[in-house]
Amino acid sequence: MKLAGREFTLIGENIHTTRVVLLKGKRVANLPEGGQALRFTDPQGRPGLLPIPEKIKGTQDYQEGRVKHLKIALQAAMAGAEEGLEYLRYLVRRQEEAGADFLDLNVDEISLRYEEQRLAIEWLVRAVREMSLLPLAVDSSRVETLRAGLEMMEGRRCLLNSASLERLEALDLAREYGAELVISAAGEKGMPEGTEGRLVNAARMVEAALAKGFAPETLYIDPLVFPISVDIEFGGHCLEAIRQMRRQHGPQIRITGGFSNISFGLPCRQIVNEVFLVLAAEAGADSGIVDPVSSRLERIAALDRGARPFQLTEEMLLGRDLNCKNFLRAYRKGELEV
Repeated sequence: MKLAGREFTLIGENIHTTRVVLLKGKRVANLPEGGQALRFTDPQGRPGLLPIPEKIKGTQDYQEGRVKHLKIALQAAMAGAEEGLEYLRYLVRRQEEAGADFLDLNVDEISLRYEEQRLAIEWLVRAVREMSLLPLAVDSSRVETLRAGLEMMEGRRCLLNSASLERLEALDLAREYGAELVISAAGEKGMPEGTEGRLVNAARMVEAALAKGFAPETLYIDPLVFPISVDIEFGGHCLEAIRQMRRQHGPQIRITGGFSNISFGLPCRQIVNEVFLVLAAEAGADSGIVDPVSSRLERIAALDRGARPFQLTEEMLLGRDLNCKNFLRAYRKGELEV
């Protein structure tokens, strides 16, 4: 699928234990006997329910009206519950049907203990490998967990997410297992400020990866996307970094990112994410770590740039709407419906 004239690689982000659904949303059912369950459908289209454990009700997420649905499904499936396994199949199938090119797997929220993370990522890679022929991405903040996931690939095309200046050892890990590689623009001691820091950090990482024998087409630069609700300049910093990275590194290296980060803290997140994806692709991005189910490329490519919702959102993302005032005013008036 193309976006802004570029072939666009979708790294599906949904098999990730941080992901939440709203308790008041359509994905959660209230059971007649009390309690709640996660809705799903099986491959034949029959409805299913995965019970939400009672212990979840004591968590902060639940008290704030949401649940980490993948975490619930993974724990249930690992304990032998068929509903948990079917729920995972449902998530995988939806991403396949939505056009994902990779499935990104992350188990960091399962536990702070490495041993429990290791068991979870090993189980999850084996399970998803049997459910789908798509290549898999292993995503973790812990290098040891990345290794455990890569060990389960058994020759499957895979992607390591990610290497950075603060964990250069991930380069050798990806090389050892023949994985393609997401390169983060993070610095040695934290996140970059502005465009220049991103460019310098990414260039150092690209140079290090090429020196270790990575082919340019196996590298994906992540310029890092930060919420504009925190700083209205963050969108512009990221887009300018993408433009300069494309000029600097040429057409072979891919540019990706967690583009939905841009909308954290804002209403109408879907239109914000989709307009930003258009702007990022026009700047030079040719991949995204996104939810392919809610962000359908064919719909995004057909967005009307002359429509008021698009224009208001674009102005905000480019830093021209101080404190997002015009966007929020339009939201309160119901003017952001696409």
